[in-house]
Amino acid sequence: MSVNFKIISVYILLCLIWGSTWLAIRIGLESLTPLFSAGLRFLVAASVIAVLIKIKKITVQKDKLSMKLYFLMGFFSFFIPFGLVYWGEQFIPSGLASVLFAVYPFFVALFSFFILRSEVIGANKIIGMIISFAGILAIFSDTFGVDISNNFLGMLAIVISGIMQAAMVVIIKKYGHHLNPLSMNLYPMVIAGFFMFVFGLLTEDISTLKFNFYSISSILFLAVFGSVITFTGYYWLLKRMNVVILSFIAFITPIVALIVGWIFYDEVLQTHHFIGSLLVLGGLLISNLSSLKNLKQMQIFYK
Repeated sequence: MSVNFKIISVYILLCLIWGSTWLAIRIGLESLTPLFSAGLRFLVAASVIAVLIKIKKITVQKDKLSMKLYFLMGFFSFFIPFGLVYWGEQFIPSGLASVLFAVYPFFVALFSFFILRSEVIGANKIIGMIISFAGILAIFSDTFGVDISNNFLGMLAIVISGIMQAAMVVIIKKYGHHLNPLSMNLYPMVIAGFFMFVFGLLTEDISTLKFNFYSISSILFLAVFGSVITFTGYYWLLKRMNVVILSFIAFITPIVALIVGWIFYDEVLQTHHFIGSLLVLGGLLISNLSSLKNLKQMQIFYK
């Protein structure tokens, strides 16, 4: 199996899993409070990662640079950004949240330009991002009827989350090459899980918590598939892909979420959903046009 085939397969897998996590979160929040459930998700994920590290006998780097990265990731990749998303979605529709979070690829490109001199951005990637973003706007155009004056802070929280995660992924791309994809998630998820869990206990009404089949299944799915597999795969790809193309996952997952919602949650697909999806995929195609012209010298993959 070629390296490029593995990269494409993992990329598609992440899009499918992260696209389905929206539904899993929605199901979980019917029985659990936001911060409590998010904290539990990351603590369970960290426990699974610890077991895998033990089985695979992976060394967890504890040098000064690695510990700094763990700390930064714990707070600025997981705790604060995910806390902002969970908090923000209390005030705005999830569709609008997807549109606002779609600033992520733009800021990845911006931070890459200043921090990663070796990264190839190019006009085709910029044009592709704009077209894909237009597709996201088309998909969720029916969710824009929000009173900005009353929901501004919720909207701002989502945007800040996207910007913060964009900065962190570029920093990890530059300084985290020595870290194993599994070990680099262990301490950050412990940090995020602990603080989210504690904040949830202190600030949320835990008397409303209901542990049933659906809430437990949601936590396990989000922990194992939505955290362990996805973030391990994401950081594995980060060492092998152009970071801007990798960030396009933020454009593709809403399409997957629409399909999952249509299949499992009886949501209706309309014409603008299909038009928007075609624009997103078209933008992704344009971004990779130069790579498709010469598969032997792919710019999106690093060997």
